[in-house]
Amino acid sequence: MPADNSEDQDNHHTVQHLPPDPTTTMPYYEVNHAVSLTEGQKSDLANAITQIHSTKFTTPRMFVNVKYTDISQTLLYIGGKRKTKSHMMAHVRTGPSRGTAAFNDLCTELNKAWDSIVPLPKIKRSLPDEDRTLYSIFVLGDIVAGQESGFNIPEAGKDLEWLAANMAAFKSRAADGQEEFGELVREVEERGMLKGHKSAMERLEEELGWGDSA
Repeated sequence: MPADNSEDQDNHHTVQHLPPDPTTTMPYYEVNHAVSLTEGQKSDLANAITQIHSTKFTTPRMFVNVKYTDISQTLLYIGGKRKTKSHMMAHVRTGPSRGTAAFNDLCTELNKAWDSIVPLPKIKRSLPDEDRTLYSIFVLGDIVAGQESGFNIPEAGKDLEWLAANMAAFKSRAADGQEEFGELVREVEERGMLKGHKSAMERLEEELGWGDSA
């Protein structure tokens, strides 16, 4: 019996399911664009995605990953008909603190960001109309565990506990000249993310009568 190929020989019905890049896990956004994007648009959209996710879920900006893929020449079928559309997929962690309503709101904010950055005015009337809208956003809760920059990623809803537990290590990396950790420490301090929050070790020391909080 011949091997079962996931791709038809005539290339008319190519279907690919690519898992998130294992080196970037918290969270991982894929922007599959069917229209051309300038470097400025890519930068602005990546910053918007990062800002939206990091403020909505208290995730430091350093851990928001965005990947762009030009799919203008990719065979894509919607409703059995070939279509050229732009899509976005967000691979995220899920948990009790992140319900459907929160993710629906995330999609709304992402759509607004796309609409404010990607559409361009038509330069010549003779040019054909180009669909620069974002056709779909899929939020996939498929991140179960992983590591990023050598640290195990936290469960959804436990980012603050994770930050408190690892802040000393983050500051050490920053002191060693690792720029991204310097930015992480500054962000946490500027946003007051750990204001009034104590790590498990600090709580234990307080209960035992040790440390500055005793």
